[in-house]
Amino acid sequence: MAYRSKFMLKAIRLSEENFKKYEGGPFGAVIVRNNKIIAKGINRVISQYDPTAHAEIIAIRNACKKLRRIWLNDCEIYTSCEPCPMCMSAIYWARIKKIYFANSRLDAEKIGFIDKKIYKELLISPEKRIIPSEQHLRSKAIKIFNKWAKVVNIIY
Repeated sequence: MAYRSKFMLKAIRLSEENFKKYEGGPFGAVIVRNNKIIAKGINRVISQYDPTAHAEIIAIRNACKKLRRIWLNDCEIYTSCEPCPMCMSAIYWARIKKIYFANSRLDAEKIGFIDKKIYKELLISPEKRIIPSEQHLRSKAIKIFNKWAKVVNIIY
């Protein structure tokens, strides 16, 4: 239990340091493997002019680069706030085994972050979303997927 607090406090400290530097929102994350921090991330949306540069995404990128692999199934992530839909998706793609968070997405909403709006949009059919989507030329693209499926056997 004490080690969890140590890792969460590190994520919270990163969020505070980032707030003071104003590189991005007040968010920090660490990825832990075998009870050791292997990667850190802070929100760099502002400094990098990149809406995807969230703390969790940066931490995942750093961990994957360090371990030289794309799956972090033997790792945990500690983040200063419940992950947004984008970060949650990245966590699932990376196969991280457990998420620990401090602030909730409701706390984030109170200070202006719109996660709730995005979560709602994902439940709506693509053509009815605020940013509408339209499928086009699937018959061409599916051929490449079929070739991929024959060559690679990926199990989630």
